[in-house]
Amino acid sequence: MPKISWISRLKTKLFNWEYWPFWVLYFPVFFYFGWLAVRARSFFFFTASNPSIDFGGMFGERKSDIFDIIPDKYIPVTRLIEKGNLNSASKEAHKIGFPLIAKPDIGERGIWVSKIGNQEDLKAYVEKCPVDFLLQELVNYPVELGVFYVKYPGQKGRITSIVRKEFLSVSGDGNSTVLDLLKANARAVLTADFTSDFLNREGGRIPRKGEVVLVEPIGNHCRGTKFLNDEDEIDDELTEAICKIADEIPDFYFGRFDLKCTSVEDLRHLRNFKILELNGAGSEPGHVYQPGFSLFRAYQDILWHLRVLADISILNHKRGIPYWSFQDGYRKWKTHKNHNRLLYGK
Repeated sequence: MPKISWISRLKTKLFNWEYWPFWVLYFPVFFYFGWLAVRARSFFFFTASNPSIDFGGMFGERKSDIFDIIPDKYIPVTRLIEKGNLNSASKEAHKIGFPLIAKPDIGERGIWVSKIGNQEDLKAYVEKCPVDFLLQELVNYPVELGVFYVKYPGQKGRITSIVRKEFLSVSGDGNSTVLDLLKANARAVLTADFTSDFLNREGGRIPRKGEVVLVEPIGNHCRGTKFLNDEDEIDDELTEAICKIADEIPDFYFGRFDLKCTSVEDLRHLRNFKILELNGAGSEPGHVYQPGFSLFRAYQDILWHLRVLADISILNHKRGIPYWSFQDGYRKWKTHKNHNRLLYGK
């Protein structure tokens, strides 16, 4: 089977902006952010966007704290584990049941998120994970969505973006190994972890023709998940359902629900779904990462959401919600930077 050359990989990355590094893509956005900061008279204006979430949810928030403000009926069983505490992790894991998901309590971009199949996997994760982490019940519903929600204080909320996540997988041809199939896939070459435990176990297997092999079970764009724009699903009924959930979360105005459900129709009726994560001010409207989506349109949508973030923050500030001071915000940024050094091993 032919392999993708480094030139082809470079072309794919260069001409498909969804693969660009975050700082490259967002460089023009920083100037607009500066203008919004001047308008709000605070560099950390976004901290007033979601008063119940630390730092508004821009970065560095604890997932465990966010789960505490979401009604239990909407979330999987989730337990916080102290770094390196195998005894506690084992007790909670056996209560939850294998397989399950482990993820850092403070994390981003899918780093250190793992599917844990058994006690051996758990032991290896606990020994390596450099920070406190969560163990979360595995939700087996077939549809994973990212639903972006905004609400101006005193007004009705709305859905502004919805994506359906298509996990990284390969389809067998009866002749090639899983590893060869991945190496022949441009998206996989740019995003797959070729040192993963899964590929160490299954990379040499030859799937039968037509067999679909799930390579990456974590729904993160950085790990090869394809984001498919599902905005056609937005209607009054779905909006009412998401607004009902959001209204049960105190002081939540701007962010993205990452959830799993049996179908969008079931979600409309608030049945057979679970919220995997709730992201605040630092959320992105995932539909812009639809393959082939116009870069110009992506910037339009990103800047529009950033303006709405500023509008909501300013309105909340007028209602008495304070912005973080520059000193406190800078200290938060430094703490987050140090935390990321642990996560990324730098």
